[in-house]
Amino acid sequence: MSSPHKLAAEFIGTFWLVLGGCGSAVLAAGVPSVGIGYLGVSLAFGLTVLTGAFALGHISGAHFNPAVTAGLTVAGRFPAKDVVPYVVAQLAGAIAAAAVLHAIASGAAGFDASAGFASNGYGDHSPQHYSLLAGLTAETVLTFMFLVVILGATSDRAPPGLAPIAIGLALTLIHLISIPVTNTSVNPARSTAVAIFQGSWALEQLWAFWVAPLTGATMAGIVGRWLLPVHEHVERQSSDQRGLRTGNAISGSA
Repeated sequence: MSSPHKLAAEFIGTFWLVLGGCGSAVLAAGVPSVGIGYLGVSLAFGLTVLTGAFALGHISGAHFNPAVTAGLTVAGRFPAKDVVPYVVAQLAGAIAAAAVLHAIASGAAGFDASAGFASNGYGDHSPQHYSLLAGLTAETVLTFMFLVVILGATSDRAPPGLAPIAIGLALTLIHLISIPVTNTSVNPARSTAVAIFQGSWALEQLWAFWVAPLTGATMAGIVGRWLLPVHEHVERQSSDQRGLRTGNAISGSA
């Protein structure tokens, strides 16, 4: 696929992730009696990645997340020259989704984006008032594990075609663990988009939701090189004539 197709897929996929995940939190989580709560929001984020990966993975690799792009690059699964265009496309898609969500949410009386708008935070702005250290630890470790799952699920040693399911379920689990801590980022694009519309404390704390996910992803990329060396991944790919696999597409190797 040409670069414009890949960037469009990253834009659309990240748009879907933010609209589906953050949209569920803003519009549906707190509805009295029938709200979906933490469990529903966790499933929503996982489902956006699962469906987006199946739909778009064969085009762009379905990163939808600057931390995923960084981790795959460090692991040798993605070319460094494409990192900046991918991240720009992801940020644009995320911000566009947040704008659409803001337009929808503004249709309800009493809506106020400054109250939170699914933003990530620590301290007084953590859902359960966890500290900065707790937030950084959770975001770093959980992003590390997210990339470990991605790298393993998209390896040629993994069962073919099932990577989106593993990755979507991993993101669901990550949200089940960490929504109370930071409202769950593990994705700087998702954090940036809603922080822009929240407009105050979320922008002030946004640095943490770039630093921690990128740190965790980089660590996972280093570990990934050791668990599955790049040359071995390429050799297995060239010797195995199974054709295009969804898992390989998601790893950015397609």
